[in-house]
Amino acid sequence: MRNYRRFTPEFKARLVLDVLTGVQSQAEACRKHSLSPTLLAAWKAAFLERAHTVFQSDETRSAEQARIAALERVLGRLTLENEVLKKASTRLASTSTGNEI
Repeated sequence: MRNYRRFTPEFKARLVLDVLTGVQSQAEACRKHSLSPTLLAAWKAAFLERAHTVFQSDETRSAEQARIAALERVLGRLTLENEVLKKASTRLASTSTGNEI
């Protein structure tokens, strides 16, 4: 079984910035750190895709975090309701067959 290397977000950001600013070429970075060019290209694409979020106001981020928290609460409530309904349906099924618990 192969152990995969794990890279910190800081390492990825520094490496992508080095490539984007021309400090080193993508090929040099890949050789130096024994990385696949495809992997570095994926990091670069993810970096560029999310770069606009750096300039979002704290207010926007707070609103997004509040929305996520609300959705997580709803998900938790629905999960709990689902478990209760599963138990109830199991009990109803066993009583209808005469095997009361």
